[in-house]
Amino acid sequence: MRKNRLGRTEIEVSELCLGSMTWGTQNTEAEGHAQIDMALDHGVNFIDTAEMYPVNPVRPETVGRTEEIIGSWVAANAARRGDVIIATKVSGEGNRNVRDGAPISRATIAGAVEDSLRRLQTDYIDLYQLHWPNRGSYHFRQNWSYDPSGQDRGATVAHMIEVLEVMAELRQAGKIRHFGLSNETAWGMATWLRLAEERDLPRAVSIQNEYSLLCRLYDTDLAELSINEDAGLLAFSPLAAGLLSGKYAGDVAPEGTRRALNPTLGGRTAPRVWEAVSGYLAIASEHGLDPCQMALAWAARRPFTTSAIFGATTPGQLGTALGAAEITLSEAVLAEIDAIHRAHPMPY
Repeated sequence: MRKNRLGRTEIEVSELCLGSMTWGTQNTEAEGHAQIDMALDHGVNFIDTAEMYPVNPVRPETVGRTEEIIGSWVAANAARRGDVIIATKVSGEGNRNVRDGAPISRATIAGAVEDSLRRLQTDYIDLYQLHWPNRGSYHFRQNWSYDPSGQDRGATVAHMIEVLEVMAELRQAGKIRHFGLSNETAWGMATWLRLAEERDLPRAVSIQNEYSLLCRLYDTDLAELSINEDAGLLAFSPLAAGLLSGKYAGDVAPEGTRRALNPTLGGRTAPRVWEAVSGYLAIASEHGLDPCQMALAWAARRPFTTSAIFGATTPGQLGTALGAAEITLSEAVLAEIDAIHRAHPMPY
């Protein structure tokens, strides 16, 4: 399993990161533990979670359950804590399931960190991330109507400084090692980095945004920022919520799948997506590749990617995903992928 450096830190993380958002709804505690063991046995050292997990659906009564499942594994495997990089997130403004939708602030971070540490049964969090910015962003299909003209720049900058100061205090206290961002924009990330440098405060080491063969918003300004500022992408949904696996081909929703619980897959099942999916599935078939492994290997090897975060609900799915680490995509495959992308850009 290839390893990549996390920002400018001393940490090296596996190019594939084990996502956990189904643990506690679609997966039991025992299944979550089995996934961790299997992933570690295959060279993965990176687990991603969030205080609001599990999903499908997110409910007030299950918030934090995924962290608890990881925490019970940590408690049972204390000697291995140093072998695992654990990333979690504090929820942002508007999610009524967590703190009634309160925005991220000094007070909410302080309480959220303590709650996550308790649930994870650990003394420290390796990577603590803001799940999304208070001011909003163009992610989760909001790019079609995103309008930042009403933002208050002064308030945004003041908030960023406040958060950076809190992160410095948490690092000093040994409660977090590093901090990162998620669902951020190029301007947002650049501003966080500038403020940190100007004030000698903790630097964001990564940015966790959606990225896949079907969602390539990151390819433009954020890609350049990642390369030049050593703030790599943690790519979430590299399989486009399962679309790139082929299991929904023909616009179906098999029983027990994510689509059976979330029919639109978070707005991804737009009319134009099926032809794009068919194109990528055809490339995989022509070259004798598993479509999941092709999609994961592609996302993980992009020049700005630090790690690609995937999830699985069965041991078979997990084994297939882990096999992506052994895949090398040929120049012919990469050229065909680019051709499909040009023919079907932004399909949702």
